[in-house]
Amino acid sequence: MFDFLDFNLLDVLDIILVALLLYYAYRLVRGTAAINIFTGIVILYLVWKITDALKMELLSNILGGFMSVGVFALIVVFQQEIRKLLLMLGSSNLANRKVLGRYLRIFNANAVQNDSDLNIDILIQSCASLKKQKTGALLVIERNNSLDFLKPTGVEVSMDLSIPVVESIFYKNAPLHDGAAIIENNTITATRVVLPVSEKTSIPKRFGLRHRAALGISEKTDALVLAISEETGALSYFKNGEKVSYTSYKELKEMIAKDMA
Repeated sequence: MFDFLDFNLLDVLDIILVALLLYYAYRLVRGTAAINIFTGIVILYLVWKITDALKMELLSNILGGFMSVGVFALIVVFQQEIRKLLLMLGSSNLANRKVLGRYLRIFNANAVQNDSDLNIDILIQSCASLKKQKTGALLVIERNNSLDFLKPTGVEVSMDLSIPVVESIFYKNAPLHDGAAIIENNTITATRVVLPVSEKTSIPKRFGLRHRAALGISEKTDALVLAISEETGALSYFKNGEKVSYTSYKELKEMIAKDMA
């Protein structure tokens, strides 16, 4: 009856991998309505495995039949979450040419730092200027995860980051102001980009669509996001699906520099 308690090294490894899979699946649906469905499925699966181990044939067969058919139901129920997972894998570090290049430079003693790295001073000054004018803006800073999959939703450009350029993009009557701007190294590579909106149920009601979009892209990638409210002029900083607090422009600059390192 208790043969399942006879562990070996591969069994331990199997359990660890399953635990990691469940953990990342939980992170993917955390804060959304899907978390309740996910929890129910996990409980149902555990009950099925326990009844199967205890040789409770009738209940085990019923639950087993449900679980075998339930795979197709999962694809329907978690369609959006599966899409997000595949999107995250597709834009992961393993497929990113910048990260591969960074690793290859380890073997090149003469490799030098790219001189087009983000100018954080200009970025902060641009945001301060927009904040002072209460001009709504959304700036997405690419890190390791590629944001190329977002560019077709907007207008691809190639403009060096500067205060006049940022102000002209987000000027209220400008044709490119609606949506987000993507910054790669020290270049604005796309504007009017449509970002995925966060589906978390715990988002504060004061957050508008701009802030929900900032949360959404920071959940699905490792991008850093700066959002400026058009109503209040407040400058917000987002990373890893969370709003990060700061007390001064100097502290914000230090945080961005650390996160970009």
